[in-house]
Amino acid sequence: MNTSETPTLLLQKVRPYGEGDPVDVLVRGGLIAAIGPDAGTDAPADAEIHDLDGAVLLPGFVDLHTHLREPGREDTETIATGSAAAALGGYTAVFAMANTQPPQDNQTVTDSVWRIGREVGLCDVHPVGAVTLGLKGEQLTEMGQMADGAAKVRVFSDDGMCVYDPLVMRRALEYSAGLGVLIAQHAEEPRLTKGAVAHEGPTAARLGLTGWPRSAEESIVARDAILARDAGARVHICHASTTGTVELLRWAKDQGISITAEVTPHHLLLDDSRLESYDGVYRVNPPLRETHDTLALREALVSGVIDCVATDHAPHAAQDKCCEFAAARPGMLGLETALPIVAALLVETGDMTWRDLARVMSVRPAEIAGLSDQGRPISVGEPANLAVVDPDSSWTVIGEDLASLSANTPYEGMTFAARVVGTVYQGRMTSRDGKVIA
Repeated sequence: MNTSETPTLLLQKVRPYGEGDPVDVLVRGGLIAAIGPDAGTDAPADAEIHDLDGAVLLPGFVDLHTHLREPGREDTETIATGSAAAALGGYTAVFAMANTQPPQDNQTVTDSVWRIGREVGLCDVHPVGAVTLGLKGEQLTEMGQMADGAAKVRVFSDDGMCVYDPLVMRRALEYSAGLGVLIAQHAEEPRLTKGAVAHEGPTAARLGLTGWPRSAEESIVARDAILARDAGARVHICHASTTGTVELLRWAKDQGISITAEVTPHHLLLDDSRLESYDGVYRVNPPLRETHDTLALREALVSGVIDCVATDHAPHAAQDKCCEFAAARPGMLGLETALPIVAALLVETGDMTWRDLARVMSVRPAEIAGLSDQGRPISVGEPANLAVVDPDSSWTVIGEDLASLSANTPYEGMTFAARVVGTVYQGRMTSRDGKVIA
């Protein structure tokens, strides 16, 4: 972005990290220029002024796990509509997963996704490169070419599919260590989940749904932790969902293994009791687990055993969800509802402060992905990538009103207290009061 064309912003009466009395924040040239009660005295006459009435100011959020569907399924989402949802959710950077059609398994596709994201200009769109050609788990992609391309790909994943062959995964980790990039694993042993659509437990048995055991996830987490240790590489676990995964992550980190993990808002909030309705909106991969799993995931996020929140935003067309449960496509919307859910579960309960929330939704994901201009402190001289949160803005989720082209939200009709009311990306306001600013 040409910072000479970036407007000067004055954010009046905000509370950085929700701490202390409200102050003003002056943003000039894409950077935070001043913070304090008198910060507005240096504002030019043509500055954009936003009175934010004591709202919480946080670093802009970073999502390591977003499905934007372009190329190939632009009927369900595009980079433009997904970026709009991100801006409305307080996100200033998202990582677009590789399972598009065609998949992001070569430099041509990853560079194309990156360029479209820049043209849209609502947030940083970082394409995730595939680990294996065609996401088939057999032959490694040219990760080096994607890493050296215009997109500078730094995260690789076959998400939606597991790199199940241990030799292929070992080679991928060894290769990634030399490139300085990250492998993000969709932890699912496919031989244990054939035909599975729901968590293996009493609910699935009662409903007649094929069960998905925790061991399918946990066996891959354990294997990949050991492979990463031996390769001297980093591995990241996508959408952790079980108590056992938490225990394995704790063990691996205690051993000094370079392993990180994310958890989704839906695995923090929802459990498999939702399946009683047979509503396909609740089908997701990995499946919704039992209540004790959700509680273990929350505690692990608070303690740092799980590093961050990632949405796994997965738009689907109505016909792919409004069908028999077993035939429904797995996935849920998540970008616009992540902040309200994490705030409700952990900040409003006192388990986390707003600064803690910034750690798991901005600081740590930026560190994991190696982003130098995201997740930064709210300080003078830092990039102005910011999220403004009203902690008392009660709102009800309505899928059709969300920015996504799809409406498959599992939170339809739920009311939350907190909401993002503004997003600043590279020094300019990209969303305000529920509306995207082009």
